[in-house]
Amino acid sequence: MTAPTRRKLLLAGLAAPALLTSRPLLAAEPEIFTRRGAAIGGTDTVAYFAGDGPVPGQKAHKVEWRGAEWHFADPANAETFAADPTAHAPQFGGYCAYALSKGSLAPSVPEAWTLHRDQLFLNASLRARELWLEDMEANIAKAREYWPGILG
Repeated sequence: MTAPTRRKLLLAGLAAPALLTSRPLLAAEPEIFTRRGAAIGGTDTVAYFAGDGPVPGQKAHKVEWRGAEWHFADPANAETFAADPTAHAPQFGGYCAYALSKGSLAPSVPEAWTLHRDQLFLNASLRARELWLEDMEANIAKAREYWPGILG
């Protein structure tokens, strides 16, 4: 084994700070939150806008959009969504809107929902929804500051 040369020591010394400050690359979160392989856990997003609240969708009536599978209760709702997905998809990719307003990314549940100005917002729980509703306009503004950069 040969002794290290000055050049090798110098190069090692220059590389050390880069190694100490680097961090592993992490995969970004998906744009659309899914549960059980489908957006909103398979709940029909168009049904919220029809006034029916969370209605289970069926895989037989599905639409692929933004890397997620969306399920619908019937073919008409699937067609409505396919014609204008951004009008019917939940805001913030279906992640918890309240958590996002606090700078965090959290899953949501279909039962904790709010329609506001023709937009669907989902929350992680009914309690998170209560907190969301206390100052919804400010929470929306804060959440928009983090979205979509929070995905990584």
